[in-house]
Amino acid sequence: MKNKKLRALLYLTILLLIVFILLNMFSTYLSIKNSVQKSVANQNLVAARSIADSMDMEAYQRFLNNQVKSQDYSDIKAYLEDAREKIGALYVYTIMIDNPTVSKCMITGFSKDHKGDFPIGGACTVPPEQVKQGYEGKSFITGILEDPEYGEYLTVGVPMKNQDGDIIGFLGIDVSAEDINAINGKVLKSSIAILVYNGGFVIMLLVTFFVIQKWYQKELTREVGDTEDTYQSEFQSLFASVRSLRHDFSNHIQVIHGLLKLEENAKALEYLTGLSKEVHSIESMKLDVIHPGLSVLLETKRLSAQNYNIDIEIDVSPKSFNWIKTIDLIKLLSNVIDNAIEATIQLPEQERRMNIACKADDEKYTFMVTNTGPMISELDLENIFASGFSTKKAQKGKVRGQGLFIVKDLVNRYDGEIHVQSSEKETTVTMIIPVSGKMG
Repeated sequence: MKNKKLRALLYLTILLLIVFILLNMFSTYLSIKNSVQKSVANQNLVAARSIADSMDMEAYQRFLNNQVKSQDYSDIKAYLEDAREKIGALYVYTIMIDNPTVSKCMITGFSKDHKGDFPIGGACTVPPEQVKQGYEGKSFITGILEDPEYGEYLTVGVPMKNQDGDIIGFLGIDVSAEDINAINGKVLKSSIAILVYNGGFVIMLLVTFFVIQKWYQKELTREVGDTEDTYQSEFQSLFASVRSLRHDFSNHIQVIHGLLKLEENAKALEYLTGLSKEVHSIESMKLDVIHPGLSVLLETKRLSAQNYNIDIEIDVSPKSFNWIKTIDLIKLLSNVIDNAIEATIQLPEQERRMNIACKADDEKYTFMVTNTGPMISELDLENIFASGFSTKKAQKGKVRGQGLFIVKDLVNRYDGEIHVQSSEKETTVTMIIPVSGKMG
């Protein structure tokens, strides 16, 4: 009966997870589509301001005073056509907004192969909502507009000011919906692939979690004292890391949004390529470490470090480390690694690095945890193993200063040594446990 309930719970959990992944993929699709459109619009707003700032406003003012196809009209039209060709827009044109409901096109820059011309003062397709924004002196962005004659496009507009700072019109840019959809398609293609990979990864982690949990329940019967608390803490950390994966995509989309906003389309694609490789690199939990408890611990901490964007490297000898009790091994490493993570996240993301090495030979076990972070002063190093002493800021309801005290006590029980070295660049904690020493 108990096994049936566990299987039912497992199936229900997987089903809910799949539903969530599908919903997450759909919401991400909508978010990407909206982000790409906003990025393109903002990019063209910047271009419009640059074009407006470089325009001969005196010539444009003369044209406004005499709205005919004069030399000033021809010069400005040529300038707009050249600007349109350089930025790859559909149209670049000037707009007159002298009332809150209707706008007029004054001078339009078409492509060289465009037949005909837009009449001076012809009605513009800018929607009333954006016309009102322009009438109030604000820049504006429309959604995708459908025009039976000129196709589908998005319009942006910025104020054009004379030397006195008065608004004498608006500089408008139309961006083809095809160009927007092309960018959107590339981003969606890469992101959906990542979503699929990540969804499979999450499901695999969940299944692995239940397998490990079953093994763990058997191990509990052979452990006493505080074994249960320690293992439960690490498994909860693992499960929390699995759950946190679903939140990562909003961060990735923000980066992509920023790159596209800066017109760094190539870098955006490069970022997506790198992200896809990263997903492949963590596609499964590599439980190939001989020692099961150490394997779970290191994978948990690796996921935790990656959630904080820490560049982490783990090097483990192909040994079982059986001379140390599993509970003691986990206590030793988890306390030191947690301290390292807390110190590392105080730095900017590009400076966050950690290295965990677990080496074993016939005479000793060597555990070394190195991390970037604030330097520990010589005075603090002298007291760092004292009970209750901590270099971290006090937090209400959280006990500080016990982690390294516990580690030091365990190392002593195994007749081992522990050393802490700290510089401005990094801090290293080294624990050496002799294999020939007494067991804890």
